[in-house]
This record gives sequence, C-alpha cells and structure tokens, in this order.
Amino acid sequence: MFSTRVIRAYGYPFERKFSTQNSAAEASAENDVSLLHGVRVLDLTRVLAGPMCTQSLGDMGAEIIKIEKPGSGDETRNWGPPFVGGESCYFLAVNRNKKSVAVDISQPEGATIVQKIAAQCDVFIENFLPGKLKSYGLGYEDLSVLNPGLVYCSVTGYGPSGPYKTRGGYDVIASAIGGMMHITGPENGEPCKIGTAMTDISTGLYAQGAILAALFRRHRTGRGTKIDCNLLSTQVANLVNLGSNFLNAGTVPRRWGTAHESIVPYQGFQTKDGQNLIVGAGSDEQFISLCRRMAVDYYENEKFASNKARVANRVELIKLLASRFAEETLEEWLARFATAKFPFGPVNTFAQVFADPQVRHNDMVSEVDHKKAGRVRLLNNPVTFKDCNLAPRLPPPLLGEHTDAVLREYLKFDDHSLSDLRSSGVIS
Repeated sequence: MFSTRVIRAYGYPFERKFSTQNSAAEASAENDVSLLHGVRVLDLTRVLAGPMCTQSLGDMGAEIIKIEKPGSGDETRNWGPPFVGGESCYFLAVNRNKKSVAVDISQPEGATIVQKIAAQCDVFIENFLPGKLKSYGLGYEDLSVLNPGLVYCSVTGYGPSGPYKTRGGYDVIASAIGGMMHITGPENGEPCKIGTAMTDISTGLYAQGAILAALFRRHRTGRGTKIDCNLLSTQVANLVNLGSNFLNAGTVPRRWGTAHESIVPYQGFQTKDGQNLIVGAGSDEQFISLCRRMAVDYYENEKFASNKARVANRVELIKLLASRFAEETLEEWLARFATAKFPFGPVNTFAQVFADPQVRHNDMVSEVDHKKAGRVRLLNNPVTFKDCNLAPRLPPPLLGEHTDAVLREYLKFDDHSLSDLRSSGVIS
C-alpha cells in the first residue's frame, strides 16, 4: 500500500509514507506541492460537520472518496431552495474536491466494497450513530485489522458512550444543550440560534486538526488510531472564556445582544441613516481615541475613565454613545474612523460582504464548471500558503459520478462486475 522512506525533520528521522496507487493522471508525490498529496480519505459523512472536515482535507490535496447511498445520497442534496440547475446550493458549499461513489453499505456486497477500499486508504471518517457501522463490518475494530495504519474518525452528536449516545446530532440542539443559545440573542430577549451552524463547522475543524495530528504521528510510528469528535463537546469547548468565568468565578453568563460582558463599549450602534456600526474599545487608550474621534470628552468623566468603571456604568455610557452615533450617517462615521487604531466595522448585508474591498482582495470566491449547475461560485478555503494553491480542483460531484472510475482503480472491477452490482442495486 505504501512506499516508505526516511526523512529527517525537526532534528529526528521519521518514516513518511506515500500511497503508491494514484492514478496515472496524477503527478507523483515527489513533484506535487499540494500539502496532502498521496493521502486517501474514505468519507462516509453527510450534512455539514463531516463534509466540512473532508472538504478542507481535499482543499489541501487529499483524495476524498465520498461514499453515498444510491438513489438519494447525502441528505443535503435535497436541502433547498435554493437550487442551481437542480443542485442544492447547500450541498455545493461543502463538497468540492470529492469523488462520489454510490454504494449501498446495508448490502453485504456493498459493505465488502467499502472494506476493500478502506484497506487502501489513510483516513476513514464517518458520522453514523455509534455502533451502526459496526453492524455492517465497518467499525474501527473491523477495519483496523485490515489496515493497522488507518486513522478512523467518528463524528457524532454526543460521543460514543453516555446517556445521549443514541441521539442523532443536530447543530441547533447541541447549541441549545451546550449553552450557546443561552448566551446568544438580544439582552432580556429570547434565546437565538447563530445564523450559520457554527457547532457543526467547529466540530468539522476539530476533526480535521485531530486527523492531521494522527497522520503526523503515524508517519513516525506507523500506527493508526481511533478519533471521536462530537457536537456537544465541541460546543462546550466553544464556551471558552465564558465557561472559565462560570467555572472559576461563579459568574453566570447572559445574553448581551452585540455587547460584550467584560468590555465596554464593545457593541453595535445605529447611525443616523438606520445602518449599524460595531465599535470596540478594548483598552483605556482605545476608548480615549474613540471619544476624540467622536468629538466627545466622556473619557474625562471618572465613571468612564477605566474599563472597570465603564462596565459598572454601562447603561449610562451606552446611552450617551448611542445618542452621538445617531447624529451622523454610517459613511460619515466610517470616514471619521478610517485611520483609527480601535476596532470598528459596519454590519454588512451579504451583497456588501462580497463587494467589500478586503474580502475581494482576500480572494474568497472561486468559480468552477459543474456538469449540471453550470458555472458555480464557491467560498474558498480561508487559509493561504506561500507555496500551495488551495483553489478548487474538482467541482462538487454528481451522485455516483465516480463510482465506476473508483471501483475500477481500487478494486480492478471490469464492465461485467460493475453491471452485475448495478443490476442488484449495490451501486449506482
């Protein structure tokens, strides 16, 4: 499966293992500058957390083989509107740089196919309920026997054990149970969910980091491992400083709208033209600068001279600042603050986001040709490397688009074998 050679890095030798079974169309690992060239990932995830993880690995050059259920595939293929050319915009968002293989793993022949592909892969990632894949012979204990170097990652709602282990994982539920909704929303208002599924997204990124760490260790030791990530634990970890405040000082967080519990001012204000501007003063020096640019002298008042004092007198200060911000338009305030050292920014609409000069400069949008949807726009990976291009190589796949090609390459199936499997509903 692997070719092995010793490389010296960080002052000690370790074995780096490259897959030797890449297609002839691919460049060799020696000549490819992509970060994860030669790494093969077998992806049995759906919806967001898992696909977010594997898309990022794919952006960095890994080969992602996405196993989907024949006939329906990833649930997000049907999530809409909006659709473009019959393709769900949701699915398009997190499935570039992947090859879709439609295999029915509930059939023994289908499970065997996945086992054989897994034996040739570096990473296996799934987000089924705990124990489900084991019933198909696709659990960690099953696959690690076939491939001891396999990095096997499970993404679940609540973990592989415990009282909630049989519950399905949903971002908004984990956000509620994990405390995020308790601290999100208007002051004295109802709890709110965040606009995007940040618990799912964060879990996917944690999974990515864990997989990369496991691969790095395997390069040194040759050992694979089992990784467990779950939405609830990720969400609790995301409480960060507010969790620390509660655990160490007994401070119970609450909803502040756009405001900050420990820093004042650090929130949104409405301008004369009904727009919203976020302004922060993380230090006394920044507060003085803010006041001077606003042409007010609030910093001279002892009640506002320090952040501690400003927190204690939050209501009075915010009322004064809000009144002043309402005297000028957003553009006028942006002009006043243009060279300021304190943080500030407008609350942008989506049209304004993608027209923003810094967003455009950061090259956050790519266009790719899709077989059904035509020319589609994708959000780029936000990370850049000096010598690697993370731009999309493959558009999001059609369901089963690569079934035949992958099974021919990995399992050497011929036309007759593929026809028989397709007739029996094992593949599509």
